[in-house]
Formats: sequence, C-alpha cells, structure tokens
Amino acid sequence: MVAKQNKEYGYDVQKVYLEMMLSDAQSFVRCQTIFDHTLFDRKLQDAAEFINKYVTEHNTLPTEEMVNATCKTQLKVPEGLREEHYDWLLNEFETFTRHKGLERAILESANLLEEGNYGPVEDKIKSAVQVGLQKDLGIDYFRDPKGRLMGLKDSNGQVSTGWASLDRKLFGGFNRGELNIFAGGSGAGKSLFLANLGVNWALAGMNVVYLTFELSEALVAMRVDSMTTDIPTKEIFKDLDTVEMKVKLVGKKSGAFQIKYMPSGKNTNDIRSFVKEYEIKTGKRIDVLLIDYLDLMMPMSRKVSPSDLFVKDKFVSEELRNLAMETQTVFVTASQLNRASVEEIEFDHSHIAGGLSKIQTADNVIGIFTSRAMKERGRYQIQLMKTRSSSGVGSKIDLEFDIDSLRIRDLADDEEYQEFAKRKSTVFDQIKRTSTPGEIKQDESPADPTEGKTVGKIRAETDSTKLREFLGNLGSE
Repeated sequence: MVAKQNKEYGYDVQKVYLEMMLSDAQSFVRCQTIFDHTLFDRKLQDAAEFINKYVTEHNTLPTEEMVNATCKTQLKVPEGLREEHYDWLLNEFETFTRHKGLERAILESANLLEEGNYGPVEDKIKSAVQVGLQKDLGIDYFRDPKGRLMGLKDSNGQVSTGWASLDRKLFGGFNRGELNIFAGGSGAGKSLFLANLGVNWALAGMNVVYLTFELSEALVAMRVDSMTTDIPTKEIFKDLDTVEMKVKLVGKKSGAFQIKYMPSGKNTNDIRSFVKEYEIKTGKRIDVLLIDYLDLMMPMSRKVSPSDLFVKDKFVSEELRNLAMETQTVFVTASQLNRASVEEIEFDHSHIAGGLSKIQTADNVIGIFTSRAMKERGRYQIQLMKTRSSSGVGSKIDLEFDIDSLRIRDLADDEEYQEFAKRKSTVFDQIKRTSTPGEIKQDESPADPTEGKTVGKIRAETDSTKLREFLGNLGSE
C-alpha cells in the first residue's frame, strides 16, 4: 500500500519561507521568477507583496522591521543558516508554488468545465504544473571539453536505421529525443517505410510502438507479418500455422512491437497518455515511437482550423518534438508531400504540405521518391531534405523493395553497399548483438561518415504487372 504524501502549507510554513528569503538576497532572487504573493495565506499576502515590490523598485531586500511595520506582521529573520537550509527553501518553495497554483487552477476551472470550455482548463492546468525554478545553468563550454564530448558520445543514444546507406549519410543513424520525418506523396510508401523501420528496430531488441492514424491495426500487423516471415501478404492466409510459428520464433529474439490505431484528430496528449498507460501495464520502456502520420493530428488546446495547414502543422510538429525530447525515444513520423511534388525528382520545403514549419522544427526530413517504373523494378529513392547532425542535405540514396515481403533494404548490387557490408560489424549488427529489450545501446565503432559516393538515379528498363496486381489486392496506402 502506497502511503499518502500530503504537503502541509499552513501559515507557519509560509511564514518560514518569507523569513528565510529576507535573510538571503540570492535565495529571494532565485525564487522571484515564480513568486506569486496571491498564493500565500491571507495574513501573509500583504507582506509577500511588499517584499516583492520593494526588491523590484530598490534592488535590495527590506528589513524585517520595515515589513512588520508596514504590513503588521511578526516576521523574524533567522540567523546562522547554512547552504543546505537554503537548498531546502528552494525545493520546498518550488513545490509549494506548483501545488498551490494547481489547486487554484482546479478551483477556477469548475465553471469552465460546466460550460464545456475545456481549452482554457487545459491551459490553466498546464501552466500550473510547469512551474519550476531555473536550476540548470547549461554547459560551461571551456571547463571540460573532453568530458563534454565524451558525455555527448555516451548519452545521445544514436541508433542505426537498419539501412547502412542511410546511416552513413546521417553519421550513424537517428538519435533519441529528435523528430524525424519521412515525407512522400499519396501512395509513395510512407507507412511501409515506418513499418520497415519498426521491424528493423524490433529485431535489434528495442521496444517499438507504432501508432496509426490511417490504416487499421490488422492491416499494419499483416504487413509486418510479411516483413518478419518473408511470406507474401497474399499468401498469409494459406498457412496460418506456419505464419504463427515464424512470428513467435522471431518474437522470442526481438523487442516488443505494439500496434495501436487512433482516430485522426488526436493530439500529443493522447499519445503521451498511451505511452504512460503502456509502460505501466507492460512494465516495458518504449524505445521507439512511430507516428503514422503527423498531418492527421491536431494541436493541443488551440483552436486551429484544420484547413490552416501551416499553423496546425507548426504546432503539431513542435509538440511532437517536445514529446520526443520528453520521452527520449527514437521518434519517427511521416508527412504528406503536396501535388506539386508528383512529377519532381528534387524535393525542397515547397513540396511539403503545410510548408516550411515542419522542416524548421524537425531534426531530419527525408523525402521518398518513386516512379511507377521504379516500383515495378522494386526500387525506392530517398532524399535528405534536412539534417541537423550531418552534411548530407541533398544526398540521394537508392533502396531495394521486395514486393513479396514488403521489406525495404540496401541495394544488394550496389558496389558502395557491398564494400560497406564486408565489414564484420556494422552499426546495425552491433546494436542487434548487444541490445536487450528496453535498452538503447550506443554504437562503439560507427562507419566512417565520409566514405562513399552519392548513389545515382535509377533508370527503369522493364515494365511488369506484378507489383500492380499486388497493390491492387492489398489496397493503396
């Protein structure tokens, strides 16, 4: 049984806060950023307001005699306090301010809830819970350069995508806490790319959550069946026992792979709630979040017209990136390219539906390009539209697409890839060997990011109906 941890913020405790602040100017200044005299007991509000105004006007603390004479209080400044006492003050006052603010927000929200006006309620609650002192001073750049760089190397949680050709351009792969976007036109393969990434990471031992706002859970799962078993989707129902055996066999050596459908129009709070619920019920830490896809979401607590794509997607992308940083997951979503991109082979921000806002927010944006002829040959081409941690912007990478298994892989006949594959330990191989479910392992010896040449464009040579028939049976994305 969990014991209740009730905080008592009576008159005597609040009086101690003010007395300690009067004894140390530094402590008051640090508390001033969240100082709100209206949160104090009524008997102390005048004194709290007086102290705050006096410091603001005169840049110094008033004496206890001045406060007592003006506000008719009986404050007594303590003496002989040590550093740990003031540490206690900062921690306690921060908690007091947050709890009292939350209490007030709840009381003020009663009428709004009765009216069904939920937006202001969310804003009030959010403002209250986000109260906090600024204790982190950031990085002292000159103090410890080697330690700073080693810390970055050890903590960034870089993870291979499973595609060595893409890893080279990204200097190793994706990092935790970043927002990564795959952009493509309707039917270009956005969902297939996300599902393939999910399979790559699950096979590497990571716990993956795939949230779909468009396709059903069953369809996504059936695609994953083909990816993990190499059984064509149209053959899945012919031998269910074999499918079951292979899936369970793969699952024993893999991390978790959770597929969840959410109706379009959900926001990041809905995702956040699901993440917490999943981790509580399963006891597993989520390593990877795949969101299919960004354009079908709405921002939190903001009345934004769905037709105003720039504003809507700006808020959504910013909120998703904040969620990625909060959860420290490998975070990948997809976005729609506009109609102007259909005939283009070079992508830029003008081809992203909603425009520049998403590109500005995301850490990596990767465009998906494929023509009918390329699809029929089992080829995809991706283009790095934006990267934060590499110089690969504009680079194009050709990938192989198996129309039976739906797997997307590095080109087997690519000389650059063959040379890279000769290495006994690729980034992905290391993760696969050393990772355990729920853990993200840092690559110890990534490939040299400067190696390799940009792969050229693919030229179609033959025309086949095989893929067309398959897609007709499966349905478009």
